[in-house]
Amino acid sequence: MPTVRETTYDLLRTWGLTTVFGNPGSNELPFLDGFPPEFRYVLGLHEGAVVAMADGYAQATGRPALVNLHSAAGLGNAMGVLANTRASHTPLVLTAGQQARSMVGLGSVLAEPAITRVPEPQVKWAFEPAKAQDVPRALSEAFHLATLPPAGPVLVSLPMDDWAQEVDAQEVVHLPGRRVRWAGAAGPELISELTDRLRKATAPALVVGPEADDERVFPLVVELAEQLRVPVWTAPTPPRCPFPPRHPLWRGVLPPSIAGVSEHLTGHDLVLVVGAPVFRYHAYRPGPWLPEGTELIALSADAASASRPAFGDAVVCDVAEVVGQLLERLPPPPRTWPTPRELQPAPRPETAPFTADWLFAQMALRLPPGVRMVNESTSNTTQFWNHLDLDRPRSLFFPAAGGLGFGLPAAVGVALADPTRPVVAVLGDGAVQYGVAGLWTATQWNLPITFVVLRNGGYGALQGFVGQLGITDPPGLDLPGLDAARIALGYGIPAQQLTDGEEVVAALDATKSASGPRLLEIPVRAETRPLG
Repeated sequence: MPTVRETTYDLLRTWGLTTVFGNPGSNELPFLDGFPPEFRYVLGLHEGAVVAMADGYAQATGRPALVNLHSAAGLGNAMGVLANTRASHTPLVLTAGQQARSMVGLGSVLAEPAITRVPEPQVKWAFEPAKAQDVPRALSEAFHLATLPPAGPVLVSLPMDDWAQEVDAQEVVHLPGRRVRWAGAAGPELISELTDRLRKATAPALVVGPEADDERVFPLVVELAEQLRVPVWTAPTPPRCPFPPRHPLWRGVLPPSIAGVSEHLTGHDLVLVVGAPVFRYHAYRPGPWLPEGTELIALSADAASASRPAFGDAVVCDVAEVVGQLLERLPPPPRTWPTPRELQPAPRPETAPFTADWLFAQMALRLPPGVRMVNESTSNTTQFWNHLDLDRPRSLFFPAAGGLGFGLPAAVGVALADPTRPVVAVLGDGAVQYGVAGLWTATQWNLPITFVVLRNGGYGALQGFVGQLGITDPPGLDLPGLDAARIALGYGIPAQQLTDGEEVVAALDATKSASGPRLLEIPVRAETRPLG
């Protein structure tokens, strides 16, 4: 009879989970015994980096990723990044090695009887099979749960002595062929109601969120906006780029406050929210949920986020299916196109430190088509979005829960997903330190990543809260003495510290021809802008 390990690897092949992200320990070695040659093992030097790499990979491919972590301690190390994974609805199958079954209740080293509680509440589901023979079925359940909407991380705890146990082939024979699918089209009555409300609206608007950033929804949302001839906003605190920022209908990113959203939607009698929670606020500025006379309809596959708001209507659905149904029923209205927003050219500073506006404007001009971007420079996201020029789905990734440590290793996962597309990771000098272990993996795989580190000498995003919250002289916001370039050199990555504008331009121009990882450290001005 086949063993648990043999059966598991056969299932992983069937599901296409042949890339394993991990940081192994003794509990995991029995799983890795005889590692199949057609699989690839992506080693990270810290569990947080491992999960962030898998997160970037899964978001970039649109498919689940497999993560192998070391016991409860390794799972605990990954928790900060796992918060981002849950918020971004990334389908990850997390496995953690458990001690041998007979050792778990004895207080043994690397044993944790309550291991399934460790990742709560950042996983959809956590389970430890009651017997070795149930491991294949449990992994099958995990795979399907991770991918069903709303997608997200799941955990299976795997005792180390289970892998050599035999499995009755009749118990697992049907697992490889199982399909669990989501079907979420709307019925004709609901579509008629939605189209009638859109037809009757005199000044509608679209708000688009991360669920629209995939190959099915992205072009349909663009078509819907053009057919309706309406302004389009990106939902607050966006972790993805769900609508082309240079499209003439795009108006920008809604501010992350109750009052700010309401102010920006003034003048619209109907707001259709496509693939976004309503709404992910950050700064506390109270006010009316919506302007007076404004109605809202949200389309989302996430029942929890659809149920949460205190206002508006929601349809829990397959967003692509429903948008497609609306397009079939909505004729172009008698409206002219809104006036496109104007882009102001950023002035070019003569010497460092540069403004973020100038730097991002240069990126928009000089980065190659098809570039993928990861952003974890949280103090200048407004300037970043003002100059962003992306027109393909799955082109931008940002920490969805706001936790640092995602950006640098996530860029590694994004590059592994498609090494033919260059990746540019825009990182704050503080953010780099949270995921620095990812540099080692980037150089081991020789990935085409340009790490752009914006050095402003502090936690600039927090400075924006100081005045807004009425705080006086808080400690811990300055970061003197950091040298990202020297750190990168220590990992074997070419690095430059750029203080001349012409050097910056030349370095950005070289992105299209970069064949491996490199790091550009660029001093920028400390600029604070209040949120919301």
